[in-house]
Amino acid sequence: MVMKGYTAVSADGEAILYEDRKRWLWALSLLYPLQPLLGIWLHYLTGVEAWLLLPLLTGYLIAPLMDWVLGEDQNNPPDAVVIQLDRDRYYRILTYIVVPLHFIALIGAAWWAGTQELSAWALVGLAIVTGLTSGLGINTGHELGHKKSRFERTLAKIVLAVPAYGHFWIEHNRGHHRDVSTPEDPASARMGESIYRFATREIPGAFRRAWAIEKERLTRREKPTWSTDNQILQSMALTLILQCTLLLLFGWKMIPFLLLHNAFAWWQLTSANYVEHYGLLRRKDENGRYERCQPHHSWNSNHIYSNLVLFHLQRHSDHHAHPLRRYQSLRHFDDLPTLPSGYFGVYLIAYVPWLWFRIMDPRLLALPHVRGDLDKVNIEPGQRSKILEKYASTASA
Repeated sequence: MVMKGYTAVSADGEAILYEDRKRWLWALSLLYPLQPLLGIWLHYLTGVEAWLLLPLLTGYLIAPLMDWVLGEDQNNPPDAVVIQLDRDRYYRILTYIVVPLHFIALIGAAWWAGTQELSAWALVGLAIVTGLTSGLGINTGHELGHKKSRFERTLAKIVLAVPAYGHFWIEHNRGHHRDVSTPEDPASARMGESIYRFATREIPGAFRRAWAIEKERLTRREKPTWSTDNQILQSMALTLILQCTLLLLFGWKMIPFLLLHNAFAWWQLTSANYVEHYGLLRRKDENGRYERCQPHHSWNSNHIYSNLVLFHLQRHSDHHAHPLRRYQSLRHFDDLPTLPSGYFGVYLIAYVPWLWFRIMDPRLLALPHVRGDLDKVNIEPGQRSKILEKYASTASA
């Protein structure tokens, strides 16, 4: 297959030719949301209900294994070709195509759950894996919602209807990016805070912040909050239409199916938010203002496989430094906070809090901009005295 090249001239007059070696591999992002349908097909062929749980195997065993086998890619596009790379329509078309695929995956799984005589555990399992896959729709909405075009932002609102998380792009763009890596941000995890405690703060906190932001926007425009102009309600209305239609078509089984689906779709986002900024803290200046977000305020991962199926979400440091930059152009920086694996692998670690703390707390304190100084760490207030006692020798070293 022919690889497209991008040409430019560097500042010192040297000719540049850049090829994205992963160009065609980005299409994996189209296949990943369809995993539940593969499990359904294998169940249809064999009658073995365990196949319905296939996305758990591919997501939490095969994906970390692939990241380990394929390793990391620290390759960056030269600055001189980034504009060309951003304008290449191939990459954005992938994000457009994946939007209906999220709907197809949910509707297909709901059809199978509602029309087949599944055991209780198989119905629960199918709802969970479909929810986890729909959680990737939030990642799609994340990529689209950061763009300036009205078309892409509309697509973001549409795809966020699948995981029933229509407030995300407002909360994320105008709330999380403003408050990231500060104690005020419900979507930034604190040192000593387990993912389960974090979820009880992040999920309701993110919704409250999104609603406040949207209410403020509508008030400035002299429009009522409860109106068709409310962008959160627009996406919620699509969710209501979609899920009520599934309930009418496939019956009472859709009630537990959709409740579990929605909860685990949200959990997928919670897992990402938890690992992306754990313990990292932006400093305040003498006027009480937080410093500008820098690449070292996000945990990064260059693992190839998980980046390919997540639209480069794991190059999170450059994303926060340049939110409008498209996924194919995100860069690696040296000496960044670095996760020990791709997201799917570190999710598993995060689900076991004592293991997460054992691995990540020393890694956090060893960062070049922290160097054991707990004043430079975002610490869970309820764990502060315990953490200070535990790491007092490190902090004073």
